Amino acid sequence: MPNTRDIRNRIRGVKNTQKITRAMQLVAASKMKKAQDRALEGRPYAQLLSRMLASLTDKVKDFSHPFLEQREVRKRGVLLISTDRGLCGSLNANLFREVASLDKEKTAFVTIGRKARQFISRTGRNLLADYPVSEEALFSEIRPVIEFLIQQYEEGAVDTIEILYPRFKNTLIQEPRLLPLLPLTNLKQFVHQLAEAEGIEVLNENREFLFEPSAEEILNLLLSRFIKRQAYQTLIDARASEHSARMVAMKAATDNAKKLTDSLTLQYNKARQAGITQEILEITAASQHSG
Repeated sequence: MPNTRDIRNRIRGVKNTQKITRAMQLVAASKMKKAQDRALEGRPYAQLLSRMLASLTDKVKDFSHPFLEQREVRKRGVLLISTDRGLCGSLNANLFREVASLDKEKTAFVTIGRKARQFISRTGRNLLADYPVSEEALFSEIRPVIEFLIQQYEEGAVDTIEILYPRFKNTLIQEPRLLPLLPLTNLKQFVHQLAEAEGIEVLNENREFLFEPSAEEILNLLLSRFIKRQAYQTLIDARASEHSARMVAMKAATDNAKKLTDSLTLQYNKARQAGITQEILEITAASQHSG
């Protein structure tokens, strides 16, 4: 059995760790609320934009666009969004498990987040580019990322644009999700998939539309904005997931540290009691021997 000094030193060390995890839990909780609000507030706009685009495309005949054309998939382009730091539970591990299921030879990656870049490099996968994004996750930061991917798509370097990210469901649940963006061969199906994921109803659009300046110009603009907006929504979703996962992980670590401290304190008291008992026995035996 370890002596009381060793146990006391370990208790002190666990309590110091508990203070650190508690502080990290509080910081993550404060960031989590703001990130969750941004993610949830942005979803109605993204959903409305997707429904509007699907409705307009359905109203316009003989409209063609590179984003809407199906082509043979020789190389998939995946934007992988992870965290820059660890200590967020299994968030990144679940993402990388999904990455491992993708064909290594037929997939090219663009990464956001230091953990994603390290994993793609370490596993020898095709890394096209890596982009740093601040904790605020501004729209201006995601724009060059998606523009680079669109350029790769138009030049034929990749035949799809997909986003793999931790989708925020609630504080306790963050699910890895692979969202296909391009090509948009079936916008109605895409809108229904989004609606099903969010648990909302898709309304039928029966209104007549008058386009000005022209349907083609409006749809060209909307398609580009739609892709960028969906990419931005995944980014702020990923940030909400990160702070939620880190808060939960740090709370679990804090609770475990408290349990370990209680266990060590009990062990310390038993060791001290055993030591006192041993001393009493030694004193009693010595007095009897002297008598």
